[in-house]
Amino acid sequence: MDLFKYLTGYHRQKSYRKLLVAPRFMHKAFSKLVSNEIKNAKAGLASGIVLKCNALTDKHLTDKLYEASQAGVDVDMIVRGPCRVRPHLPGFSENIRVISIIGRFLEHHRLYRFENGGDPKYFIGSADWMTRNLERRVEVITPITDPNVQKELQGVLDICLNDRVQGWEMRMDGRYSRQRGLSVEEAGVGTHQELLNLAVQEDKAQQKLRQLKVSGGLPRKMALIQPDTVL
Repeated sequence: MDLFKYLTGYHRQKSYRKLLVAPRFMHKAFSKLVSNEIKNAKAGLASGIVLKCNALTDKHLTDKLYEASQAGVDVDMIVRGPCRVRPHLPGFSENIRVISIIGRFLEHHRLYRFENGGDPKYFIGSADWMTRNLERRVEVITPITDPNVQKELQGVLDICLNDRVQGWEMRMDGRYSRQRGLSVEEAGVGTHQELLNLAVQEDKAQQKLRQLKVSGGLPRKMALIQPDTVL
């Protein structure tokens, strides 16, 4: 509600309880999240950053990721398009890895994970890490707190990071090469086929749930679940 009031000009919003909103608040919020990982790494706590977006060109956040790498934070980046971060530079970005998934579909979803000392924070939304998105557009990022949904999001990240079919990794000179390490048989299918398979499985599960509900075959407690509930 506060966001819509802000968009309509009803009042000037100074803060949000959970949402990360651009142009006024998101840039600082992401910077603070990265700073927290740096602080945890220096304190010997669990730290790490995984981000998935279309592009990463914002200078401030690029510098923050370099700072995080030098503090010992492992940074995994899945960036489909432009990325100004150079990984694997000795003494500078040794803990950064950048990959791009190239295949049948346009990689267009944004997903951010921060280790947060062993209590990971997950975010999804509309914004890439580009200055135009963070400072010159209205964009929204929301935290995901449901453990089941977090598990699903982590599964997507794991599929992307381990893709040896459609995954291309950036070298320190900025060029990309296909990820290696597994034979064709071991590598299996790429990210897009994996996600398609998961979608088909989910659709079958939902169809079965609807059929049981229509036929009266569900226990009373399960019958209260809505047809679009993720199992």
